[in-house]
Amino acid sequence: MATVIPSKDESIRKDHPIVGDRIIEGDGTSYDAWQNWSGLQNMPRLNVATSFPAQQQVCIFAPHPDDEVLGCGGLLQQLAANGNPILLVHVTNGTQSHPDSQIYPPKALDIIRPEESVAALEALSISHQVKVISMHLTDGDVFAEQAQFHQKLAAIIQPDDILVTPFVHDGHPDHEATGQVVAAFAKQQHLACYQVLIWAWHWAKPADIRIPWHCAHRVDLSPEQLQRKSQAIACFTSQITVDESTGNPPILSAQTIARISQPWEVYLYEPTP
Repeated sequence: MATVIPSKDESIRKDHPIVGDRIIEGDGTSYDAWQNWSGLQNMPRLNVATSFPAQQQVCIFAPHPDDEVLGCGGLLQQLAANGNPILLVHVTNGTQSHPDSQIYPPKALDIIRPEESVAALEALSISHQVKVISMHLTDGDVFAEQAQFHQKLAAIIQPDDILVTPFVHDGHPDHEATGQVVAAFAKQQHLACYQVLIWAWHWAKPADIRIPWHCAHRVDLSPEQLQRKSQAIACFTSQITVDESTGNPPILSAQTIARISQPWEVYLYEPTP
């Protein structure tokens, strides 16, 4: 994850110029708080078969290798079962997730994290249906490289593609940069664009007015899909284990993993005009 602008395990200053009050710090909102929120129970369900026609390619944008599974591990499985061609775009290779680490220096992470993503796709049993590319933007500095990002999008996106990106206000700077660039491109090109909540589950509260729940749709995961998603998350060893060289805790805490491993995913979507 980011260094100059914080990693998942770092607190973001209250006056952060990008994410403002969408703060990723402490334990975040509990698993139970989300489980018990009636708004989630009553949320309209997203029908993958009707919303994602099988002939259309779906492009999943991951700011760092692991975000595609944390946010979309269930949707990915359902898209594969639906027959959709899937393009997974790693915006960065997540090389800055472990500052000062002897075990995970940037050069090592540049190889390790994409390899973990490949293993995760295999755990989801969809690796043969997913094409993976990397944009090689700078981890932690995606906002500064928006023009380059947009140029790369223009080169890879097809006229009928459906785009899936992190929420434009997800709370991590690289997530927000990715969401904002992809959503703006989709609007410009009149493409369908779904925004997935990932770190919003940490800083937001049920019914939080900072999230446009009026356009939220829920994807329900079967027990088998949830089990495969959990197995896929476990493939990101660099993110879920203690860094023995620095003594730092895992990037993804047990509470974070539990919260992201609920039997649903939520996507924000408004039809293009």
